[in-house]
Amino acid sequence: MPRTLSASDMVTPGSLGPPPTEPTDGEQAGQPLLDGAPSSASLDTLIQQLVPTTDYYPEKAYIFTFLLSSRLFIEPRELLARVCHLCIEQQQLDQPVLDKARVRKFGPKLLQLLAEWTETFPRDFQEESTIGHLKDVMGRIAPCDEAYRKRMQQLLQALHQRLAAQGQGPEGLLGADKPVSYRTKPPASIHRELLGVCSDPYTLAQQLTHVELERLRHIGPEEFVQAFVNKDPLASTKPCFSDKTNNLEAYVKWFNRLCYLVATEICMPAKKKQRAQVVEFFIDVARECFNIGNFNSLMAIISGMNMSPVSRLKKTWAKVKTAKFFILEHQMDPTGNFCNYRTALRGAAHRSLTAHSSREKIVIPFFSLLIKDIYFLNEGCANRLPNGHVNFEKFLELSKQVGEFITWKQVECPFEQDPSITHYLHTAPIFSEDGLYLASYESESPENQTEKERWKSLRSSILGKT
Repeated sequence: MPRTLSASDMVTPGSLGPPPTEPTDGEQAGQPLLDGAPSSASLDTLIQQLVPTTDYYPEKAYIFTFLLSSRLFIEPRELLARVCHLCIEQQQLDQPVLDKARVRKFGPKLLQLLAEWTETFPRDFQEESTIGHLKDVMGRIAPCDEAYRKRMQQLLQALHQRLAAQGQGPEGLLGADKPVSYRTKPPASIHRELLGVCSDPYTLAQQLTHVELERLRHIGPEEFVQAFVNKDPLASTKPCFSDKTNNLEAYVKWFNRLCYLVATEICMPAKKKQRAQVVEFFIDVARECFNIGNFNSLMAIISGMNMSPVSRLKKTWAKVKTAKFFILEHQMDPTGNFCNYRTALRGAAHRSLTAHSSREKIVIPFFSLLIKDIYFLNEGCANRLPNGHVNFEKFLELSKQVGEFITWKQVECPFEQDPSITHYLHTAPIFSEDGLYLASYESESPENQTEKERWKSLRSSILGKT
């Protein structure tokens, strides 16, 4: 039988180092982490570092890191307004006569910065005021070169397309984010068993990978920061966009749904031989998910089989060949802060970097652990140092974790979608926790006094029996 994982098993912050040391006097502490970027600095200095000039353009890594983390201290719309103001002021774009030679050196750099910003963080431009800032600053340099106006139109068109695509988020993909959740077995007229829809483990693993990548595609990098945003002690404004984590939260709900779907499919059959067949099927699906690099579905399946209503089915598990399951459990063992899983994840990441096919590029991390890693990074290191400077070293580490995830989520799924299977995964009825226990007790009678009392209580409250 599988062992049940406790909440304390699931994660420990042991892999994180101590917070960085306090800075010395001056603008930065230690060596710059990027060319020209300090390990700590005032917010004004970091904003200035973002602004291009005629002979300077910030590193791509700096742009991503600062745009990702800056929303902890300043709203994106305000940051854009300040960047545009600095560009206008420094390049003298408010003068009646412009230095065309100077503008032609500066213009392409400004366009490049705006292109990177709108491509990576399109949700920062959902408000009309932000579009107004873009049009204003570009309108000032457009007279120097008509190509600037054309390029700006292309940039805005691409931005609108990204925002429209993100508007078709996972709410439409998963009609069962608020699933039909039964406390008793659903009517036969609406219930179908998964094995009747898909009996091939490899095919189901592929379709799960389809669902995972489609859902990941909608998660913006800023959601990782916004999930843990707190009011900045030096700011007078409210927390920035702390409620805009819908896609991230929907993805976590998908993981929970898959856990319950697995448990439901196992507890549903009346005969232990059929239940054992379903268990072995999911073990094979989990193994294929591991081979593909789909660790999130793998962990959801293992978690579903480790739920108490499933793990207590001793007669069922006695008929299961569990060797493969124990190997998978070992890979996802929480011991040592999931060291086995982290080793497997690094292997999959390396395979992705050297991939010769799109199939080898797939890396879908165990998402809840990624979130907890980022949470502990956020909690373990201060956003600001005692002198009020922004702890840029912390945010560089944050950007490395988020940036790697962004690379993984952009992989195109190489498997052909089967709408009938993905529809079932999204919409099949699932048991509530009480429903799982009731089905489990009906399949294999309670063995101890605690189980007997719980069964009696469930029968009384759900079925109206005493």
